[in-house]
Amino acid sequence: MMNSAPLMLSVSGARGIVGKTMTPQVAHAFGLAFGSWLIEHSNKAPHVITSRDGRESGAELLEHAIAGLLRTGCRVTDLGVAMTPTVGVMVLHTHADGALISTASHNPIEWNGFKCLDTSGAAPPVEQANEIIEGFKKRWNPNNVERAPTPMHDMNTVVRQTDADEIHVRRVLELIDRETIRAAKLSVVVDSVNGAGCRAVGLLLEQLGVRLEHLNGVVTGAFAHTPEPTEANLHQLADAVAKGSFACGFAQDPDADRLAIVDENGRYIGEEYTLALCALRVLERVGSGAMATNLSTSRMIDSVAAKFSGSRVYRSAVGEANVVAAMKNSNSVIGGEGNGGVIWPSVCWIRDSLSGIALTLELLATRGKKLSVIAAEIPAVSMIKRKLELSGIGGIAAVQPALERVAAAFAGAKVDTSDGVRVDLPNGWVHLRASNTEPIIRLIAEAATASQANALADEVAGIAGLPA
Repeated sequence: MMNSAPLMLSVSGARGIVGKTMTPQVAHAFGLAFGSWLIEHSNKAPHVITSRDGRESGAELLEHAIAGLLRTGCRVTDLGVAMTPTVGVMVLHTHADGALISTASHNPIEWNGFKCLDTSGAAPPVEQANEIIEGFKKRWNPNNVERAPTPMHDMNTVVRQTDADEIHVRRVLELIDRETIRAAKLSVVVDSVNGAGCRAVGLLLEQLGVRLEHLNGVVTGAFAHTPEPTEANLHQLADAVAKGSFACGFAQDPDADRLAIVDENGRYIGEEYTLALCALRVLERVGSGAMATNLSTSRMIDSVAAKFSGSRVYRSAVGEANVVAAMKNSNSVIGGEGNGGVIWPSVCWIRDSLSGIALTLELLATRGKKLSVIAAEIPAVSMIKRKLELSGIGGIAAVQPALERVAAAFAGAKVDTSDGVRVDLPNGWVHLRASNTEPIIRLIAEAATASQANALADEVAGIAGLPA
């Protein structure tokens, strides 16, 4: 997959393999497309914030994208290496017209790409994202092997800003019970995977009086391990927590919009618990409220909502932009995705690991209980996630017939076909869909036990004609 993956274009932006499907030419064309789209929706020279997630390939790609922005007449403020949510904060802070970020999020180091943000500091809604993609397609000729234009001499007109981390941290601190957290004298381990979150998380924890053991806490251009914050990739974090006296461990992904959690025993409780725990703390603060998440996220957040009368969970298609739209439509107090993405609109409209860390620490400090005890209050479920390369199942053309077979087989159940097909049953649910960010099909199932979840996944895989 790494050598043959196509350029992925979706509501999540653009991602490809560096030097193959993600090149300076692609970056330049994407900058032109986004800049032109902003010009079309503005009566002035748009102000654009730019950044990258720390990958070695990001510096050159971002330079060529910025050159494209400048060619369209945009004004650019570059943050250098910065968290994606930090960019969202800075769009709001500076009243910018949008942002362009060089990142492939959790994808391995071979990948890179671009995310766009709109003037609210959020991923553009799907209709606008599609307009940007169509603009890119008009400007990008994959058969053109010419070198990308050299970034123009007026690159020196780009404003460089270096205090974005401080501004983001200050925004979080204004909302958190700092004194209660300080009084708890907590210690944590954080694995920043040598990504964009390295500096900001240190600033946040220092201000909260939390002792930090920082793993992979320096931006090096590469990653100490496979960057997706899943259990298989976080043995170093789990071991460090288990060997010390820590309240918990946190794992960020390269652009620090996702957060996974390890409890005080060094047990990976996972990404799905991140949103559930943070939602629990926010509802404790406000009493009740709407929340939004995607179709692939655990029912644990529904269990949290059930504890607070009047609370409700809204579901959207997968993709941060879709979740944000559902949050805005329902006036949600918190939302996000089960991949460890917490969106706290009081901070920004982007999944934010700093918000997730701060809310988790506040939960621990106010409760005075161990994380494993608090997590156990949420009814336990078991979720399994499988992914299959499209090349091994007949390509993208095989996806729709597979989805239709599943929908037909479960016609008597609650079926949602807004993003692939999700089937809700009394004993669990299953979701089958093509990924927005990788050339794969995802199969996710959740039930009370792992055996039940696997059985449900096997049943759906068989109906869909996919390998079990």
